[in-house]
Amino acid sequence: MGLATASLTSLAKAANILEENRMMQQRKIGNSGITVSALGLGCMGMSEFYGQTDDVESLLTLEAAYAAGVSLFDTADAYGFGPNEALLGR
Repeated sequence: MGLATASLTSLAKAANILEENRMMQQRKIGNSGITVSALGLGCMGMSEFYGQTDDVESLLTLEAAYAAGVSLFDTADAYGFGPNEALLGR
C-alpha cells in the first residue's frame, strides 16, 4: 500500500467518523480572525521525499480531506520548490 493510498484510507475512515459527528472542529489562528480545521493534511510526500509520487492518488487524497472538512493543508516551497503548491492548486 502506497503512502497516498494509506493516507486516503485513513482520511476515508476520518470522513466516516466526521460524518457521524456532522462537523469538523475548527481552530482560530491567533487574533487574525482566520479559522481552519482542527485536523490538517501534510502534503510533503505528495511531491517529494518519500519515493515515487502519484498525482492521481495525491489529488484523491486532497479531495477526500477537503470533503471531510479539512481546510488546513501543510505545504512549503521547500517541498520541490513549487510542484507541491501547484498540485494543491489543482
